[in-house]
Order: sequence, then structure tokens, then C-alpha cells
Amino acid sequence: MKNEKKKKSALLEKAGISTPEIISSIAVEQIQKHRKIQPSSKNLIEGILSGNISALSRAITLVESTNTSHLAKANEVINACLPHANKSVRIGITGVPGVGKSTFIEAFGKHLTSLGKKVAVLAVDPSSTISHGSILGDKTRMEELVKDVNAYIRPSASGETLGGVARKTRETITLCEAAGFDTILIETVGVGQSETAVHSMVDFFLLLKISGSGDELQGIKRGIMEMADAIVINKADGDNIKKANLAKVEFNRALHLLPTKKSGWTPTTATCSAITQNGIPEVWKTIENFLELTKGNNYFFEKRKEQNQYWMLETINEHLKTNFYNHTLIQKLLESTKKAVQNNEISPFAAAQLLLEKYFKK
Repeated sequence: MKNEKKKKSALLEKAGISTPEIISSIAVEQIQKHRKIQPSSKNLIEGILSGNISALSRAITLVESTNTSHLAKANEVINACLPHANKSVRIGITGVPGVGKSTFIEAFGKHLTSLGKKVAVLAVDPSSTISHGSILGDKTRMEELVKDVNAYIRPSASGETLGGVARKTRETITLCEAAGFDTILIETVGVGQSETAVHSMVDFFLLLKISGSGDELQGIKRGIMEMADAIVINKADGDNIKKANLAKVEFNRALHLLPTKKSGWTPTTATCSAITQNGIPEVWKTIENFLELTKGNNYFFEKRKEQNQYWMLETINEHLKTNFYNHTLIQKLLESTKKAVQNNEISPFAAAQLLLEKYFKK
């Protein structure tokens, strides 16, 4: 046994020739240098109006920036794009997580591009309240649409905004319209908070449902039902077709119990399958019927005027809030006031009133 030679392990390998660096350090340096160069407002505007996706993406990033130094530049770009905007159809799409929003949007978007439409998808991805991170994985679910030359998908983190949509989403719509996109799809987080904000920036509000989510009583006690212009039961395929049709009947009953809409439009219910494409063309036909009616009775244009006014007031509120928390005096007083509230030395309401008085007397 001692004289036996030890067998070499098959896992051992002879040292080979090291692989040379395939990335040039000079190229890396040039790329990093180029990224640091910020395009001027003029370059961004020209790029957007010519349909340059890179310029559009950089402009959206500028609009989403929380850096106050970017605000003036962002406003300049938006104001220049305004005369070229407002020529699209804005569609809000919402539903609970798991209803298949991303899959539906891909199937719906591909149908629209096959009709010659240019589609922009603004997908809001939920941010973690703990790590503040976001997956931004919507493009992963839309493998076919992301490769379509007539489609643009922009995932954005919801951040601290309620429901994930606010002024930045509204301004992104303007930039996409100026870039030549005639159909804007806005996908919400789907947590039940963002529906009001989305409704205030779109022309048509689509609610996706799945079978087994409740009867008509469950439907009418949710405010979202009153905002929906159409309810579509998704995943109506395979063994689920019968359940989807039953759900359609239930939701149709629920809609008839709701007040009449100012638009004169009667909300519809339908079933579809994003996998088999069944029902997808009918959804677009419903939207076309809605547009024909609301443009004919002028509701479409009046609603957009109201939305512009709404977002002006929302922007004022946002700027007041930002200026308040960024003010030097408030930053000095805030921590001590928080501790006083925690120790029950002063009520939260009195503390808020005190800080506001200090701010307005600055």
C-alpha cells in the first residue's frame, strides 16, 4: 500500500495561458468621461423632437431627479416640448399584483404596434420602504415588446410617492408625446393607492381583474370601480374561461349599480387572455368607442383642461413641501420638535402649527 503511487485527481488542471484583457482601459475611460458630460437643454429638446430614444431617456432621468439644480433645466425641456404634446391617447392600467398587468400590456402593446401605433409604456415599480431599492423588472416580463422599434418602455421606481405616480409621471407623458408616441400606457404599482393619481392624468382608465376576486358587493364598495371606464377579466384561458365569464357577469351587475359618469360613457366588462391574445383587439375597440363618444361630446377636451389645472395645484403643494423641509430654520428646529412630540411635551398638531408659523415668519 505504501508503495502505491497516489492517483492524481481528475479535477487538477495544468496552468494555462492567462486570458488577455478584452476591455481596453482607454475605452472604459472614454465611456466614463462621455457619461459625465451632460447634454444641454437644446440638445435634449432637439433629440426628443427628432424621436431620439437616448435623448428622451436622459430627459426623463433629468425630470425624475431630486437634485434641485436640475429643476430649471428640466422645466426648460418640458416647456419646449409642450407645443408638441397632447396628441396622444393616455391609458391608465391598474389591478392587484398578480393580475397579469405586465403580460397584458405586452400583448396589448404588440397589438397596437401592429396597427401602426407608437406605444410608450410608463411602468411604475414599487420601491422598498426599508432598503429604498426597486427591481425595475418590467422589461424582463415584456421580452417581445421591448424589442419592438415602435415601442418604448420606461420603468421608474415609485420612491416615496403615494402609489408611485405624481408630477414626474405627468411630465414624462409630455416628453413621450413630444417624441412622437401616440399611445401612452401607464401601469400602476397595483397597491390600491395610485389609482386616483393615475385617473387624473389619463383619458381612459382600465381595471384588470381575475376571476374569484369577489362578487358585485365586493366590487361596488371599492372606489376604484367608480373610476374604471372598462373592466377586463384577464387570464381567461384554459380551465379558467368559465370562471372568467362568471366574473364578467358579476362585475357587469356591479357597474349598473354605480352612478352615471359625466362623460356619458357606460363602463363595459370583457374577458381576455394575454397569453392566447383572445379579447385583446376588442379591448382596443372599446377604447376607440370611448374616444369617439367623449371627443364628440367635448368631455375628452374638458377633462384634459381640468387635469392641467389639477397638476398645477399639485405642483404648488409639492414645491411648498420641498421648500419647507429644505429651509435652514426648519431643519434646525425639526429634530428637537420631533423629540418633544415623542416625549408628549407637545401635541403633534400644535408642533406642526408652530413649525409652520416659524416658516412663514422667516
